[in-house]
Amino acid sequence: MSLAILSSSIKGSLRTSARVAAVAKPSSAWTSRFYSTENNNTENKDTKDAAPAAGSEEKTEKDAKSAHEEALAAKDKQLAEVKDRLLRTLADMENLRQRTAKEVANSKDYSIQKFAKDLLDTADILAMALKNVPQEELAETSTNAHLKNLHTGVSMTRDELLKTFKRYGVESYDPMNEKFDPNLHQANFQVPMPGKEPGTVFDVQKIGFMIKGRVLRPAQVGVVQSTD
Repeated sequence: MSLAILSSSIKGSLRTSARVAAVAKPSSAWTSRFYSTENNNTENKDTKDAAPAAGSEEKTEKDAKSAHEEALAAKDKQLAEVKDRLLRTLADMENLRQRTAKEVANSKDYSIQKFAKDLLDTADILAMALKNVPQEELAETSTNAHLKNLHTGVSMTRDELLKTFKRYGVESYDPMNEKFDPNLHQANFQVPMPGKEPGTVFDVQKIGFMIKGRVLRPAQVGVVQSTD
């Protein structure tokens, strides 16, 4: 009797275990699908979270590159400004050098200007002395040997003075019968003269002098006046 009861009890336990296993299997499959879906969602979320991180890194690289380019542009601009200032400084120095050289040359060329101008009166006096000697007294037939010798001495003195002037860049010019030029001539008087072109120099009271191409003293002249 006891064996029958024990056998019946074992069979009942086996049936109960089979039913529990049958019910538990779908639950386990659903749970597996749930966990699989959750894992997929987690992976997708991680992938989505990783994407912004990659984009942020790319943006950082672009910002760094832009900042680097701006720094280079600023350096290029600064270099261009320094180069421009350097070129301007060099140009100013060259202009200063040329002006200084020109001033030194002018100072050398015109250093005797005042001294030469003071000697012009001496040349004028010698010229006046020669001009006031009558031509007949200088003829070969003249017996006034003393006057002829004096005239020769004065003439030689004046010629030597003019040669000395020329050696230092001072040259004389005689504008007789030339067109009046206010830059070179000083008109002391005007006289209408028939047969002569108006504005022509017909009388030279004092010849002019130039030093290195610059007028030292204008010639003092008489000019033909227009009759209109």
